[in-house]
Amino acid sequence: MENRKSKPFASSLFILLSLALIIVMLSFGLHCFYSYFYPMAYSSEIKSYSEKYNIESALIASVANAESGFDEKSISSKGAIGIMQLMPSTAEWLSKRLGEEYQQEKLLDGEYNLNLGAYYLSYLLEMFQDTKNALCAYNAGPNTVKEWLKNQQYSSDGKSLDEIPFAETKNYLNRVMKNYSYYSKRYS
Repeated sequence: MENRKSKPFASSLFILLSLALIIVMLSFGLHCFYSYFYPMAYSSEIKSYSEKYNIESALIASVANAESGFDEKSISSKGAIGIMQLMPSTAEWLSKRLGEEYQQEKLLDGEYNLNLGAYYLSYLLEMFQDTKNALCAYNAGPNTVKEWLKNQQYSSDGKSLDEIPFAETKNYLNRVMKNYSYYSKRYS
């Protein structure tokens, strides 16, 4: 009689342990997924530049992830370099504005690149007074976004974009905002 009672208990225990193991494996798998797609690299530097330039850490991390996946050695087909994918001419201009010596080879240094990229992002946020416009300008260039804002086809009020005419910039904005929804929880 005791054998019959212990079999259901053993089966229940086996099912509970199996479920616990599955939950642990899923949790680990999700952690690996998020770690791969949303790395937390350079978090102390990002926090430092966030304070220095009065910009959200989550926004800096979101741009860095969208631009290069935090790959400091990344060089685009258009010639943008480093974590924040800065064009050398833009980086040189930013260095001068910051009163720093410009060295193109240093664009492959993560911290140097993050500093210039975070500063550029804060500059664009100040210029456009709108996060969406600033992010589009980071991708397409500030003069391009200024032209879009003047065009009734893309902006009904001249202050915000109703439509983004470049598919690349539209996709970029969507990637950054998706990243932001994750990083805003991590940098709170």
